Amino acid sequence: MEKEYKTLKDFYPYYLKEHQNPTCRKLHFIGTGLLFVPLGIAIFSGNYLWLIAIPFIGYGFAWVGHFFFEKNKPATFKYPMFSLASDFILFFDLLRGKEKFHKYGKSH
Repeated sequence: MEKEYKTLKDFYPYYLKEHQNPTCRKLHFIGTGLLFVPLGIAIFSGNYLWLIAIPFIGYGFAWVGHFFFEKNKPATFKYPMFSLASDFILFFDLLRGKEKFHKYGKSH
């Protein structure tokens, strides 16, 4: 039976385990970073239709990482809010160097 996660603190180690592949991590990082582009354009231009692009950019990169490199099902399907929050936590942890792209030493 699969564990049920009730808190982000409990979920995040599971999230990291599901994101061990370096290419998957890079794709998540790129997708999360790029979503700030349409967000910024929407805010500064006042054209909020740009916000429609955000899920396509973020999930597009992430799901390619999962389906083709990590070869697992994205946690978004079962834990959408925890997964979204964890995407940003991982993004900023990678940016600060707290997490590594090749954390587990596997060459993929």
